[in-house]
Amino acid sequence: MSEQLELFDVTIIGGGPAGLYTAFYSGMRDLKTKLIEAREELGGRILIYPEKMIWDVGGMTPTLGEKLIEQLVQQAKTFDPTIVLGQPITSFERQADGTIVLTSGTGERHWTKTVILAIGYGILQMAKLEIEGADRFEVSNLHYTVQELEIFRGKRVLISGGGDSAVDWANAIEPIAASLTVVHRRDKFGGHERNVRQMKSSSAGVLTPYAVDSLRSSNGKDINQVVISHVETGQLQRLDVDAVIVNHGLRYNFGPIKEWGLDMGDWNVNVSNRMETNIPGVFAAGDFVKHDSKVHLIAGTFTDAVNALNSAKVYIDPQADKVAYVSSHNAKFKEKNRQLGVLVEDDEH
Repeated sequence: MSEQLELFDVTIIGGGPAGLYTAFYSGMRDLKTKLIEAREELGGRILIYPEKMIWDVGGMTPTLGEKLIEQLVQQAKTFDPTIVLGQPITSFERQADGTIVLTSGTGERHWTKTVILAIGYGILQMAKLEIEGADRFEVSNLHYTVQELEIFRGKRVLISGGGDSAVDWANAIEPIAASLTVVHRRDKFGGHERNVRQMKSSSAGVLTPYAVDSLRSSNGKDINQVVISHVETGQLQRLDVDAVIVNHGLRYNFGPIKEWGLDMGDWNVNVSNRMETNIPGVFAAGDFVKHDSKVHLIAGTFTDAVNALNSAKVYIDPQADKVAYVSSHNAKFKEKNRQLGVLVEDDEH
């Protein structure tokens, strides 16, 4: 290479839960690690619902999304990886010695022995309400994410959507809103069964199969009425509102990564049970992967991360142990335990 680049053992693309935990575990395995995130902040998909309560991470009591991000970032930085923000990766070049050079949209180049793709569903964009003029209300009371629950206290709220987030938001907002109406174009909701049952048994009005037809404003700035239409009959109904939340899913964009030659479906890359892609030295973890034992929970993401990193370690050094020692026996944690004031076994003698 004509330019002098710093060579890393592992470069992780993606700063969500999969990428952050991979960075931590890479430090456990004593690898020189870089994490690159396309956005200007870490957290991945959880950034969409910072006030959503997350219940299903093993060993953790219910935790707000923003708190989980904070803890994942803190954990990821345990072994001081290099973290690069605001750089979507655009190209992949294999060097003559087998190493890889990645180039970002800013033109910066990154040299690495292995790559772990933890990109989820790519660069996420919220699906917007496809009604002419709707965008002008985004600065007032049309919301595509819920960043702060308190802004809905005492208000008449309408939620359009039927996926996990729409159901979760409904359950969180219903106790504090003056009224809540959930509108979904299908009778079946996509959230977890328990959460859907909670929503339907609450005081929330659930209208199906209906879709938002138009938005009305008496002052030209705020939505004060929503017209919904029955999907089958076309019958219209008007609802007075103070706030509208739209959750029609996400638009996914993998960008140039789809052109790398990966064995991919529409939304996932096919990997082995060791998180190996079809490209040597390139591994994957998290929502991006598809394999027979895939678990679509954050807990499953952590397992993917460990397997991907262990495969990268053995790829770099075929004689290396296939897994790391657990933290209670891993020498890398002895000094950190002392810093925490924890008695270290060697200190007893």
